[in-house]
Amino acid sequence: MATGGDVLEITCNHPLGDGVFFAKANEDSMYDFGGFRSDDDSNMVDGSGQMIDKINQTRWAFEATVSHDANIKEELSKLVLYARSPVQGVWTISHVNGTVYKGTGKPVGDLSSNGNAATIALKLAGGGSLVKILG
Repeated sequence: MATGGDVLEITCNHPLGDGVFFAKANEDSMYDFGGFRSDDDSNMVDGSGQMIDKINQTRWAFEATVSHDANIKEELSKLVLYARSPVQGVWTISHVNGTVYKGTGKPVGDLSSNGNAATIALKLAGGGSLVKILG
């Protein structure tokens, strides 16, 4: 049986200070473990019709919507600090189904807060792979 559901907690261990972020309930989350991938190009064949397999490294990525307490926790400010730092943090992502994933990386892309919903669309990415450490 496959069990989906909420991301419970996203943590970062970083020299600028540790952070804890909470995903919004009943929202989608996306996991990309990274690693090697074959290029999806229908023209990658030779004259005999044989496939030319172009394999390249990709970074891992994770996306979720997290809550933003602009008054006390100031999650957006912390994420901006992590994003502009040349040092990557160690991220862990805990899911309601008991799985926990770990990867070294940082926030990427736009970082903005939805003031009405008190949320941030968060995308994390890093080198190597996002690996399952529990579950």
